[in-house]
Amino acid sequence: MAITPPTARLWWKEPVHRTELVWIIVAFLWGLVMFFMMIWWHATGEQNLATETYRTTPNAFYAKTEAMVQQYKVRDVNGVPVVRPPAGSDVYLIGRMWLWYPLLELAKGQTYRLHLSALDLQHGFSLQPININVQVHPGYEHVLTVTPDQSGEFSIVCNEFCGLGHHTMLGKIFVTDASGVAP
Repeated sequence: MAITPPTARLWWKEPVHRTELVWIIVAFLWGLVMFFMMIWWHATGEQNLATETYRTTPNAFYAKTEAMVQQYKVRDVNGVPVVRPPAGSDVYLIGRMWLWYPLLELAKGQTYRLHLSALDLQHGFSLQPININVQVHPGYEHVLTVTPDQSGEFSIVCNEFCGLGHHTMLGKIFVTDASGVAP
């Protein structure tokens, strides 16, 4: 029961006050602006990654990753292999309790197809300080096309809670300059 009920029972036939009409028009136009800004920002803002996603199994993805490690391993860092795949190749990176495997060494200015998957739980792939964020799920292979544009050492952080060792789940991507020397 309203405090002051409308005089007519059919409220939609009542005239709309001018102030109310202005706010309806402003809200509608703002909604259109936001809708088209999302499309524009996705295309030009380089904020949202356009990824490919495929179904896979943890065993199949692990086998592809191990084949890459065997073929392109250049050294170990704290017992974790570092791989240097050739430019233009497919690079595989596994999220698993509580490690990103393997460590990657990529060349500045070269393009790679980075395949991400998890073996056990959902993990978050957060490349710092670049601010690339992808949720990585077991059973799915996410493919990003990446072209490093600066050399240096970049950290991969898991930003999805994955258990007691979550805070230790780190990985590295080393980007070398044109001479092939890591900084």
